[in-house]
Amino acid sequence: MPEVQINGTTIHFDRQGEGEPLILIPFLTADHACFAFQLPAYAAEFSCYAVDLRGSGATPRGERECTMRQFVEDVGAFVDSIGAERVHLTGYSLGGAIAMSFAAAYPEKVRSLSLHSTWPRSDVFLQTVVASWQVVAEALGDVCETAIRAIFPWCFTPERYAEQPDFIQGIIDFSRSRPNQRVADFLEHSGTVIRHDVLEALPKIDAPTQISFGSADVVTSTRFAEPFVGAIPHAEVVIFEDCSHAPFLEDVETFNSRTLDFLKRCLSAQ
Repeated sequence: MPEVQINGTTIHFDRQGEGEPLILIPFLTADHACFAFQLPAYAAEFSCYAVDLRGSGATPRGERECTMRQFVEDVGAFVDSIGAERVHLTGYSLGGAIAMSFAAAYPEKVRSLSLHSTWPRSDVFLQTVVASWQVVAEALGDVCETAIRAIFPWCFTPERYAEQPDFIQGIIDFSRSRPNQRVADFLEHSGTVIRHDVLEALPKIDAPTQISFGSADVVTSTRFAEPFVGAIPHAEVVIFEDCSHAPFLEDVETFNSRTLDFLKRCLSAQ
């Protein structure tokens, strides 16, 4: 697995495909493998770099705390390390929060921005939900089991649990096969979620932006769509019907088609 030394840690990543660089940033508790169903489609058009964030997957935390500012600095250093002046940037949930924060801080480095199941400013409801996950993680002492027992029910619809138990079990088995995040690192990552607020900086984003939500998502729901659209100059919104927080797993074909169409339009417009 490729790796690069930046900012006092070793960032591990998966690279696939050829073309303009596309960096993919995973969600809370996940590593680069969360994009397993997207990479084959995206790699047909782009050089894809799916990263393990500091303090997750195979990337150690290092001596620096996992904060939004540090994540943004890490993304910037990673962009420099691959020799790219500008990149396409995709982020999911926490990864989307990092992506939008980076695009607001360094708009000249972003060709396109894809923000999925994410939000511009944490409200009290979101903060309360994520704080409950922290309680479970500390009680269980196991981040993977916390995701399975406390986070996944927010990610998939009740119908998915009732009608597709094999699908849910497959996600559980896959999650248990991946590197298990340390509880201390999860607390820092989830604390970054709780404190996230980049709403006032979003007008600085200059890149064409796609924002997507699942229609049944409760955590990062469509209640955030209006602040996004109002703040980012070149934004479009996609709603994935009958999906919750994880359309990229719940409806892979539609998700890949809609998101890749946007990315390819960004290529042809340049």
